[in-house]
Amino acid sequence: MESNGHDVRVIHPGQFRTIPCPTYPEIRLALYPRRSMARRLADAAPDAVHIATEGPLGNAAREYCLGHGLGFTTAYHTRFPEYVHARWCVPLKWTYAALRRFHAPSAAVMVPTASVRSALEERGFQNIRHWTRGVDTVMFHPRKKGFLDWPRPILLYVGRVAVEKNIEAFLALDLPGSKVVVGDGPQQASLQRRFPDVQFVGAKHGKELARYYAAADVFVFPSRTDTFGLVVLEALASGVPVAAYPVPGPLDIIGGTDAGVLDDDLGEAVLRALEVPGERCRTLALTYSWDVSVQQFLSNLQPQRA
Repeated sequence: MESNGHDVRVIHPGQFRTIPCPTYPEIRLALYPRRSMARRLADAAPDAVHIATEGPLGNAAREYCLGHGLGFTTAYHTRFPEYVHARWCVPLKWTYAALRRFHAPSAAVMVPTASVRSALEERGFQNIRHWTRGVDTVMFHPRKKGFLDWPRPILLYVGRVAVEKNIEAFLALDLPGSKVVVGDGPQQASLQRRFPDVQFVGAKHGKELARYYAAADVFVFPSRTDTFGLVVLEALASGVPVAAYPVPGPLDIIGGTDAGVLDDDLGEAVLRALEVPGERCRTLALTYSWDVSVQQFLSNLQPQRA
């Protein structure tokens, strides 16, 4: 956006006093952010306000905008109702009602896929607009696979190690080769004890992360609740086929293409994905451009004045 001449101000938890999110201590939640948020928004005098998520800062920004007659847009990145239900068995309709109320005044609720749009419309959400995702095809690209020397095929998972990611469905499969988990999270210790043959290497970033992707033979995406799955794009950009369930997210990216395999039998999907040429994966990833994503975002914004 800055390269297109826009002045971008980001208000984030690092600018506030915070506490760790329950069960997600690495995620920081802002404490009593209303006054500071109001001051920051007033100082910025923004031409457009976008609220990224429905946390404490998002609520504070929403309250300020409504109180001062400012239009704003929001995004639906995460299926919080399903996550909350998986952890604490809170009825889905309760959490969806809260989210529907949060997003109701938004001039545009930006969603990543047609599947998410349909799901939210069925729940009574309105003003939904498409906002695609992009992938860094310079950082993530095919490389030589000698970076990892574990028995092949190497089956890779990248992401948070948490219950809502459904990682156990992957780790429990009887498959040849080596299973590798890149990432950390609240389930890591228990899964390491249960699956001692799995390679848990912790969180990786930048070029090191890109090397893990490129060294894999199949990327396994066991989640049933993600709205998109940026890691899927990163794997495809690295020339690695994807095995996943036929659910929103993977369906929107892989469905109708030959860059991976979607199957309710995840083990079968993995075995079939081993036969997918890496060139097909890279070709699909190249259709997800950051320029397209930025232009969609800008067109969805609600300007305050001409």
